[in-house]
Amino acid sequence: MDHIVIIGNGISGVTLARHIRKLSDKRITIISAESDYFFSRTALMYVYMGHMKFEHTQPYENWFWKKNSIDLVNGFVEKVETDAKKLVLKGGSSISYDKLIIATGSKPNKFGWPGQDLKGVQGLYSKQDLEMLEKNAPNKKVCNRAVIVGGGLIGIEMAEMLRSREIPVTFLVREKSFWNGVLPAGESAMINEHILEHHIDLQLDTNLEKIISDENGRAKAVVTDKGENIECNVVGLTAGVTPNIDFLKDSGIELGRGVKVNRFLETNVKDVFAIGDCAEQHEGIGSRRPIEAVWYTGRMMGEALAQTICGNPREYNPGHWFNSAKFLDVEYQTYGWVFSERSKKDNEHHFHWRHASEKICITVAFDKDSHQFLGINTFGIRMRHEIFDQWLTENKDIDHVMTYLKDANFDPEFFKLYEDEIIAKYNADFNKNISAKKKNWKRIFSIA
Repeated sequence: MDHIVIIGNGISGVTLARHIRKLSDKRITIISAESDYFFSRTALMYVYMGHMKFEHTQPYENWFWKKNSIDLVNGFVEKVETDAKKLVLKGGSSISYDKLIIATGSKPNKFGWPGQDLKGVQGLYSKQDLEMLEKNAPNKKVCNRAVIVGGGLIGIEMAEMLRSREIPVTFLVREKSFWNGVLPAGESAMINEHILEHHIDLQLDTNLEKIISDENGRAKAVVTDKGENIECNVVGLTAGVTPNIDFLKDSGIELGRGVKVNRFLETNVKDVFAIGDCAEQHEGIGSRRPIEAVWYTGRMMGEALAQTICGNPREYNPGHWFNSAKFLDVEYQTYGWVFSERSKKDNEHHFHWRHASEKICITVAFDKDSHQFLGINTFGIRMRHEIFDQWLTENKDIDHVMTYLKDANFDPEFFKLYEDEIIAKYNADFNKNISAKKKNWKRIFSIA
């Protein structure tokens, strides 16, 4: 019986283990030094905010693993000996494997800032980071101010967490507008406003120069490239993540920024695979980046590789890009490709609508010549994934999307609807005369 060993118990590794078990009776071992049991990483912020306890972030009961014959090892892998098909764990013990899957995720970026290893300086990725933040910033008396460095999704989550305990937050963002390498200008500007409305000191176009220590080796202030000295007790480093692969440097496994894999998620070493945040495609798939640190792609990699491990070779094929997130009170969804002004191609044209007073907007990308629908970003309006996925597959044009936009709305009953306002602006902007079709459940269910 093959022994399948998975390093990492995040969404990628656990999805892989579950699907292998559905397909076979192979022996499965999951190794992790982070936690005994799988938990939802995206829910960690709600533990700090008091919305749930840590055990509520665990999707499976503790008995699930034994019942499904999945062995769990709490340990840290220090070395991979691929010739001997053996893992060496901290403390000297070892585990042999027939097939090895690396699913070790990411770790917060550090860029050599003076003081980055002081006490009170931390990222926000792991269970240990959550525990450290609870210790460093339990309340506004212990933490008089926090400074967050890096304007991405993790940074804004950390800001929301700290503000839930009324801790003052300064947010250093190197871009001239929040996340404007990803979001078009209108959306980025709206999120700037929303951050400020939450009493967060947003400092755009500002970089961290150094972190200053007190006499006990703890952060007491930061200095920015504007020359400002900001006193603080906590510094959150949220300037992105990088694959967690340091332990593989002498393994013979090909590494780039991550673990190099082909479309079947195979490395250059026989019977060794990589999935999730730590996997790097030799070339990005379509417009995707070679490394995708996204929850749903990790899950899809696990599902695909399980088929390959069980004798049904399947390429990783993520389909159309989609993602979702939350900026404080504003929900964000994206389907297809909507590039910012910094990266969009000449053929990409945008239609943008924003509500006059609420933090609600959409941006639709389309080809300026063929009018083919390329993608949509929505803020404050929930949309149906299946419908946009089909429209993208069928290369529908933007007029079709606008005509049937009500079918795509997934907001709860009694929520206010904005499609008529959106289409009126579209008609005015492009001299069109589109009439919105009423929502039709038969059409919707035929797609779903």
